[in-house]
Amino acid sequence: MRMPSSTLWLAHEQPRQGQIEMIGDALESLQEGKIFLAAAPTGIGKTAAALASCIDFASQDHFQSTIMFLTGKQSQHRIVIDTIRLINNRLPEDQRKILVVDLIGRDSMCKNLDRFQGICQCEGDGFSTPKNIDELRKEVRNFILAYPRHVDETISMARKINVCPWKAARMAVSASNIVVCDYNHLFIDGVREASLPSMGLTLEQTILIVDEAHNLPDRVRMGLERSITPTIVRNASFELEEMQGMLEDGGDEKNSDFLVQHKWALEVSKDLRVRMTQVFQKYLNKLEDVDEYSIDADDLLQIFQTSIDAIQAKGIQENLQGSHTAFRPHPKEALYLFTDLLAANSVSTSEEQDEKEQDAHKVSGAIEILQRFAGSTALSVVFDGGGRDGRIRLRLLDPGLVSGPIFTRCKGAMLMSGTLHPPKMYADLLGIPESNANMKAYESPFAKERRPVLVAGDVTTEYKSRSEQNTIKMREHIQEVINQCTGHVAVFAPSYFLLEDLMDGAWFQNVRPVVENRDWTKNDVDDLVLRLRELKDSPQRRMIVGVFGGRLSEGVDYHGGLLDAVVCVGIPNPPPSAYQNALKDYMTTRFGKENSWRYASTQPAVNAILQAMGRPIRAIGDRALIVLLDKRIEKYNYSRCFPKDIRFNHASGPSSTGRFARRFFTKVVQTQEK
Repeated sequence: MRMPSSTLWLAHEQPRQGQIEMIGDALESLQEGKIFLAAAPTGIGKTAAALASCIDFASQDHFQSTIMFLTGKQSQHRIVIDTIRLINNRLPEDQRKILVVDLIGRDSMCKNLDRFQGICQCEGDGFSTPKNIDELRKEVRNFILAYPRHVDETISMARKINVCPWKAARMAVSASNIVVCDYNHLFIDGVREASLPSMGLTLEQTILIVDEAHNLPDRVRMGLERSITPTIVRNASFELEEMQGMLEDGGDEKNSDFLVQHKWALEVSKDLRVRMTQVFQKYLNKLEDVDEYSIDADDLLQIFQTSIDAIQAKGIQENLQGSHTAFRPHPKEALYLFTDLLAANSVSTSEEQDEKEQDAHKVSGAIEILQRFAGSTALSVVFDGGGRDGRIRLRLLDPGLVSGPIFTRCKGAMLMSGTLHPPKMYADLLGIPESNANMKAYESPFAKERRPVLVAGDVTTEYKSRSEQNTIKMREHIQEVINQCTGHVAVFAPSYFLLEDLMDGAWFQNVRPVVENRDWTKNDVDDLVLRLRELKDSPQRRMIVGVFGGRLSEGVDYHGGLLDAVVCVGIPNPPPSAYQNALKDYMTTRFGKENSWRYASTQPAVNAILQAMGRPIRAIGDRALIVLLDKRIEKYNYSRCFPKDIRFNHASGPSSTGRFARRFFTKVVQTQEK
């Protein structure tokens, strides 16, 4: 294949197999004004390919556009920065270097961040700053742009001179070519609307790289997920009351109109407290035979409107009595005003307030979502018995309603993941029309015989087939794998409940189990990986045990042949729920009956398995056995969800698994990549 000009921006002299093809496909798509979706397995070098193609595209308009590399993993931030360093090292001396800013959440960059007020103590007490602070911030800004810096380097340098690293990094973005940041900067409306202008960016002049894009639909949904409880409504009223007292004590005539409006909002919130308590009691009374049930979004919105109407009527009565003139907003604007006043309650006047943590803000966010999707079937509203008084959960069913307009407005975008499979499903879910998308699935550069997939035909985690005997057989399959290999083994289960069932009372020979904890942090995982590496060539073998979609099964790089085998227990289908029923019904209406179950359940479950399957093979010389402990895998509705280049081998029982594992580990050895 002819080498495209994008190879100028490659991180390495010698491209990997499939890398040139991916660069060419991506660049062609960008130049056509289309969104590129790539199912690119580990080994292709997709990070370097994505950067090369997007930098080439940006260079064609003399870098008037900014590349936003969006990722949900801090470990990927480091990979991106290191890749840009390699790119710059390869550039000719007369070629301008790529300028990059590495940006993470404010919580992780600032000292003593007060979320309530949006103030940190990086530059003093948060209320007063040194006179030369602008010069100091500029010094940190120049430090960031002088060389591709990891965010921890920026934080360290900024703190030495008492500068807020978060503010300095955001200052540097407008002069950079690339910013590495989280999905939230674009796909949460409030964050995007505050963040982009403050960094000197416009959506129309951004080129997006969405890494691990298989996570994006759920991340968008999570960004619009809200909960309402009587406690949240009560606390919101208390917060309004506190703010009202502050306004009255201030006595600022300039705020007199706002004071009147705020007092009206306080009265509405007091009525809402009583009304919501009564409504929740009625909802709770209906939970006798079910754990949860769907409620009508318009009915919920009407509760807020009814409280407003009650205060409006009270104001009319007061005006008629002539006691005083009560504030009464226009009926068509009243709910919007109440929502805005809740959102404005007790916040910092700075535009740097990125996160909304007050209960008043939570209620405001819930009302906004109800208003935004009023009359739409794209919103699931479910009442359950969570908490002391029950809970209402608002969850978006269609992430494309949020992401679709963003991809339409940006200058260009590419989405990539090893499990962006099938790309067409993700284009559908993210609101990217087929006419505006180029999609491609690339073959793995790794030899298939170095990662055989074995399916056990005698076990399953299907609910109706669960039994003690079934669990014992699963343990026997796992033990057979352990017996035939000499290294570490990973086992992943669909849930913590099934994980505990598998491990409770179990004893596995020749390994020490290390079971994932729900509360583990990234540091805990890093320490575990380091320990696995220390023990790699010793007889002290480990069996790490986690859940699909957890900290051990996604986003962890077990490179260097750390794992000899991965055992996937069951299929992580979402449990039955009112939300899941609503999602399936919506997918049926939106994408047809044939796709509904696949989009809502089976494909996401299989992709979680694929993520776990990809953990051990990180380089050409790696080898690992993959064992899938669920006979349903071989049925059509699941087997069709796997990439076509995956071939299943069948095991009729634990002894069959042992024989297959023995042959594999005897014939295929781990080699070091040159």
